[in-house]
Amino acid sequence: MVDLVPIGIGIVVALFIISGIKVVKEYERGVIFRLGRLVGARGPGIFFVIPFIEGMVIVDLRTVTYDVPSQEVVTRDNVTVSVNAVVYYRVVDPEKAVTEVFDFRYATAQIAQTTLRSVIGQAELDEVLSKREKLNVELQQIIDEATNPWGIKVTAVEIKDVELPKDMQRAMAMQAEAERERRAKVIRADGELQAAMKLKEASTILMESKGAMVLRILQTINEASGDPATKIIFPIPIEILEYFKIRGKSD
Repeated sequence: MVDLVPIGIGIVVALFIISGIKVVKEYERGVIFRLGRLVGARGPGIFFVIPFIEGMVIVDLRTVTYDVPSQEVVTRDNVTVSVNAVVYYRVVDPEKAVTEVFDFRYATAQIAQTTLRSVIGQAELDEVLSKREKLNVELQQIIDEATNPWGIKVTAVEIKDVELPKDMQRAMAMQAEAERERRAKVIRADGELQAAMKLKEASTILMESKGAMVLRILQTINEASGDPATKIIFPIPIEILEYFKIRGKSD
């Protein structure tokens, strides 16, 4: 009769060994605890964990993209805006990520939300709209400093959308229209000033020669004669006017 006890023991031992074999992927690390005490992080690859004595927590090392929900914030110049952003971070120290904070994903998300409200609240509306790069860098530095003790590295923070109230949008549209009209008037006035200066220079040059003025008048008449409906006016030569002027003085 076959003794079943050794076979049963062998099966138990085999199951015990198989249950302790763990495989960790390239982008993961296994944080090992032995009787509650931290042993270290293992992986990637295959290794053995003593069942019932050692436990393992798997941590993903890939970059996580967290979409910060829209936050309603009052800026420094008392304008209410809704702002959302995206945060890119990854675990660089899996041991700290497991032992220093209960849930590093939830904690990082809360830090990102509160920091976004704080930074936007200290900035003016014009800065939020035109200086996003500066605010992105400031957000990244603050969040990274706060999560560094947890073994988290924040690689980038990007403000995505800034939603303004309807009345503020109308006011900004009116302001932009007024600014465009102001620029148009300035450009038009500057053009008239330049034209006047050129006319002044031209008149000075023409006044230096009496015949130049007559030639200019004849050129103008020649250009106007191309239109049949144009009335042609024959100018009196300047020399004749000067002759009558001299004669009147002699009389």
